[in-house]
Amino acid sequence: MHNVKHHLTDQLLMAYSAGSLPEAFNLIVAAHVSMCDECRAQLASFDSVGGALLDGTDSEPVSQECFAETMRLISSGALRPEKPSSPCADTKAILPAPVREYVGGDVDKVKWKPIGMGVKQAILPTSKDASARLLYIPAGAAVPDHGHRGMELTLVLQGAFVDETDRFARGDIEIADEEVTHTPVADIGEDCICLAATDAPLRFNKLIPRIAQPFFRI
Repeated sequence: MHNVKHHLTDQLLMAYSAGSLPEAFNLIVAAHVSMCDECRAQLASFDSVGGALLDGTDSEPVSQECFAETMRLISSGALRPEKPSSPCADTKAILPAPVREYVGGDVDKVKWKPIGMGVKQAILPTSKDASARLLYIPAGAAVPDHGHRGMELTLVLQGAFVDETDRFARGDIEIADEEVTHTPVADIGEDCICLAATDAPLRFNKLIPRIAQPFFRI
């Protein structure tokens, strides 16, 4: 996609290239990179630098413990998805290829669960150090006003939303931290579908969302 306005930071792309992100963040970076020409090119440059650095280091024997842990992560799926080197071939799909691998198909395969006010979510199976979920927000509907106890990455897959910072459309990614408080509202013209990843619970500012929060694992 050539019209992406909001991109990943270099820090996130470098961490992804180094393999140091939690699985949920790994997924959302892979999904954005598959949709964004600019970030895909930047990632390729970081991968090249990392490869050159590895080529210039002396090899060290791998311990049995390190080898066993690496194999365990591979078997459990914690190291997926692989870095996308090219855009998704299925241009009709709403979900990018890395997300479809978790869902087992496109949006029609998502097992949505209502969380109130027409908003629905589907939590994806990732490692426990961060969580990933698909969010369905009806046109014109709002996600309750909230802040953050950590980092939240939100990638728009369909439609668009606006908040106190800007407007985010398909392919755009919003990066929110402890300093950001916002109320995302889906555009009137189309229902909005997003992929969101967080490494800490959200901080809701109203009572009802705070009461419901443990049940919805947000």
